Amino acid sequence: MVVSISVLLLLLIITLIFLRSGSLKTSHAILCAVVGFLIAGTGVAPSVYNGISATAQLVSGIRP
Repeated sequence: MVVSISVLLLLLIITLIFLRSGSLKTSHAILCAVVGFLIAGTGVAPSVYNGISATAQLVSGIRP
């Protein structure tokens, strides 16, 4: 759950930056959010979650 909240906050910040800079239109941001909700209700949601979790574990294991 912590990983999904962190990813959500990161994506929200990136989206806000793109919206403020004019690179992303509001309609596109809304469309991306709707697609995300639709994907969450399908059978591919566990695969997406597992991929994000694996990537987060990989990144957290890297030591500078």
